[in-house]
Amino acid sequence: MDHVIRAVETLKSIRETRLSGLRPPSEFFDYHRISKPADFNTAISRISHNTRSFSGNYGLIVAILAVYAVLTNYHLLLAMAFLVGGFSLINKFAPDATQFGEHTVTQKHLYTGLFVIGIPLLWFASPIHTIFWIIGASAVLIIGHASLMEPGIENDYATIDGETV
Repeated sequence: MDHVIRAVETLKSIRETRLSGLRPPSEFFDYHRISKPADFNTAISRISHNTRSFSGNYGLIVAILAVYAVLTNYHLLLAMAFLVGGFSLINKFAPDATQFGEHTVTQKHLYTGLFVIGIPLLWFASPIHTIFWIIGASAVLIIGHASLMEPGIENDYATIDGETV
């Protein structure tokens, strides 16, 4: 029961800290503010401003892409389920050593067996490829959005005569 309470508290803290920075979809997808940057310096300026402004939305995009990548890579999903399930089952059902005839099987032996099977499964699931796909897809989406989206009006009024309002 403590695990459930901790999980709920963790979700609440994530919602309060990470999701509080989310901009509404109407602002994130405001097609009236989309334009081609005049030059490279304008694009860099927009990227700098928009990555700060939409950081919560961009984090959500990365998370959605990561979930998509794992769910569509069945080998990776199977390997992760095997390893996580194996850890859970070993911790739940085999906390103490078990005697099988003349052999004693400890948790250390079970974890070794889990790794001997699980690590090759994980290796063949190509997690490095998946990580680079997530990085590449995220970079294209985020940099594309950030460079095409004009800064909002609030940016024009952020400083007046060098003083922050």
